Amino acid sequence: MGKIITIWGSPNSGKTTLSVKLARFIYEKYNAIVTVVCADEITPALPVIFPNKKADEIFSIGTPLSKPDITQNEVIKNIVTNKNMSNLGFLGFKDGENRFTYPAFDKDKVESLLMVLKNMADVVIVDCTSNIQDVMTVTALKMADTVIRITAPDMKSVSFYSSQLPLMSDPKYKRDEHIVCMNTTDNSAFTPVSEAVSHFNNIAFSFPFCQGIKNQHMKGTLLEKFSDKKWDSAIKALAEKVAE
Repeated sequence: MGKIITIWGSPNSGKTTLSVKLARFIYEKYNAIVTVVCADEITPALPVIFPNKKADEIFSIGTPLSKPDITQNEVIKNIVTNKNMSNLGFLGFKDGENRFTYPAFDKDKVESLLMVLKNMADVVIVDCTSNIQDVMTVTALKMADTVIRITAPDMKSVSFYSSQLPLMSDPKYKRDEHIVCMNTTDNSAFTPVSEAVSHFNNIAFSFPFCQGIKNQHMKGTLLEKFSDKKWDSAIKALAEKVAE
């Protein structure tokens, strides 16, 4: 049975970018079957990851979640893959979809979906929303074998965690076991990196700003390879921590 890794953090901290890059690294490095679940139904991630796919090549996580029973066959039919990477799949909402597109689902449905995925994949990465009241996010956080908590070096992230971490006092969240990562998403000279680092004093991994990866995000080519020595070193170290 596979393991669930959730990536959760402040808004605009690079959760989807890190989810995609970590998934591809684990898929290639460990010859693993990896599935990424994109939880956001407000800003669906599939159009960002696969902007050039035809409409009939994109499927929705809402389909299996709307079924009375979530079966492995139904889940497989709605996984989106890229050419020559059949064992690296993505589940998420499609362009134009929102919370009212499908019948409302509860934590039991999400638990069923994640259990099906655990039985199918070596690693399930859940790209969470920032909202811990979102049913898919909160369920994934509680079911996770590992939680990667990501922050950006800015005052918005400091404010977010000051507000939201107290809501995770339930032991099911295993808050003290989270792996904290700092991801620099902006190369502005005014980014308060040192101030943020002093606030988040338990940072395990730091990802430097990388213009090439930011360009990939903007162009919708995150699944393509891009080599940056410092970024590659950080993703390798993180993967070794969470995947082995």
